[in-house]
Amino acid sequence: MTNIKESANFIWSIADLLRGDYKQSDYGKVVLPLTVLRRLDCVLQNTKPDVIKKYNQVKTMSIQNLDPILNKEAGYNFHNKSPFNFDKLIADPNNIASNLRNYINGFSEDAREIIEQFEFDNQITKLDDANLLFMVLKRFQEVDLHPQRISSMEMGYMFEELIRKFAEISNETAGEHFTPREVIRLMVDLLFMNDREILTQKGIVKTIFDCCAGTGGMLSVAEEYLAELNPDARLEVFGQELNPESYAICKSDMLIKGQNPSNVAKGNSLKRKDDTKLKGDQFVNQKFDYLITNPPFGVKWGKVQKEVKEEHEELGHGGRYGAGLPSVSDGSFLFLMNLMSKMKPKEQGGSRLAIVFNGSPLFSGSPSSKKNESTIRQWIIENDLLEAVIALPNQLFYNTGISTYIWIISNHKPAERKGKVQLINAIDFYKKMSKSLGDKRNELSKEHIKEITELYGNFKESKHCKIFDNEDFGYSKVTVERPLKENGKLVTDRSGNPKPDSSLRDSENIPLKEDISTYLKREVLPHVPDAWIDEKKTNVGYEINFTKYFYEYKPLRSLVEIRADILALEEETESLIKTVMN
Repeated sequence: MTNIKESANFIWSIADLLRGDYKQSDYGKVVLPLTVLRRLDCVLQNTKPDVIKKYNQVKTMSIQNLDPILNKEAGYNFHNKSPFNFDKLIADPNNIASNLRNYINGFSEDAREIIEQFEFDNQITKLDDANLLFMVLKRFQEVDLHPQRISSMEMGYMFEELIRKFAEISNETAGEHFTPREVIRLMVDLLFMNDREILTQKGIVKTIFDCCAGTGGMLSVAEEYLAELNPDARLEVFGQELNPESYAICKSDMLIKGQNPSNVAKGNSLKRKDDTKLKGDQFVNQKFDYLITNPPFGVKWGKVQKEVKEEHEELGHGGRYGAGLPSVSDGSFLFLMNLMSKMKPKEQGGSRLAIVFNGSPLFSGSPSSKKNESTIRQWIIENDLLEAVIALPNQLFYNTGISTYIWIISNHKPAERKGKVQLINAIDFYKKMSKSLGDKRNELSKEHIKEITELYGNFKESKHCKIFDNEDFGYSKVTVERPLKENGKLVTDRSGNPKPDSSLRDSENIPLKEDISTYLKREVLPHVPDAWIDEKKTNVGYEINFTKYFYEYKPLRSLVEIRADILALEEETESLIKTVMN
């Protein structure tokens, strides 16, 4: 980790050169693409002479696509056939802008497309006009980002650290781009735990997808985990990301690690696919073994409301949003339903899914004829898809200190989990950080991750673990009517039935496991004997009241203890007053 901090601090210091010519909020437009370029340059350094030699041999041949040939020489899924590298660029200060453009154009298509996401050509002109281009490139040439020194995982940390710093100075939301690595590791541990026997088979190939991939942290941690578990296994990673800079960083990481770069797509995954504009969900009808994401918390989805609503109404369960639509103020459930549409059917082995939510998806929405959050929960739970919910400690994320939860979804539960939901209260499993990062003041240790994973795997009730039947989270919202009276007399309809008095109307939430008439006799009629339930207005709802299930009663302090404290404070105050007066 020392190499990461040294390199990240050095790269961060380069931004000082931009002071005055750039606004602080624009530093990242220069530093991030040049960090990517320098990393690619270092990765290709050893094989660059072989690539140029091969290119000179084959460039005059009538070969339509030279990329596969030159990629093979490079030893990666990309190459650079330009005569320049960072060393040669700074050797010719007078032509540095044109040479840099030549160098960028020398990359193979996938790598070049990565740089284009940063719109870096505009910055080349701006830096050159300000006589900064040579100085900035010279500083980057001094940064050692060779893979022998800094691994792909460490590069991920470095990019995230840079993004966090740039976001802080420009008052942007850094946490939208990435998730703390220890949280990802916990999610991956939970995701893979029940499949360890399968994942240790020789030559096994599995797939994983993240619809909010960011810089690719979740995909990288999952890939690293499987490599540790079984070096002979291969995890093919897929992702989609809306932010162009994060997408570029994610794709560059995939290129370097030998993953298929076309597995990473850009665009809003909540929209319907539009082939003409390359927008929307780029993985329609594709299925994956594992799905994982940390969608932005509480983000409004009004910009895509028209398209999402049309898909919901036109396709129903044939699309992604058949279970219902959440409030426009929070699109969390949309990301979940998008991922669930990409789960493999049971006949093909099924899939497992891990997603991070805030507390809202546990209880928001109310039972009604309109499909909303409550009907989405109902659909998930009644179809026996919710396996577990884990409450995490507060102040664990960079951009929020609120309560967060990991949901585990599976369509192939083990026999002992069928019809059950496991709740794990891990809010006390953390250690304080020596230095906070944004709102992140707490972190999970390796031991905490191990303890939480074991609680999940053991599937036994304890202080921190509760196991419920699916039906325990459901209830009937019933409408309790009282008769309308005028001048003390009942008002009836044509059939002689009493008309309800809307001013006396009330509602009750009755657990699904309880008989409605029995509940009425026990809880309602002893107080109002003339009440009845209008069954036509009854709706079923589901919510997970996490706090209630783990509530621990703490008795109030006795009056004797409180009186003693007050007297002690009075004595202390009197003593201080005497000291001041004397």
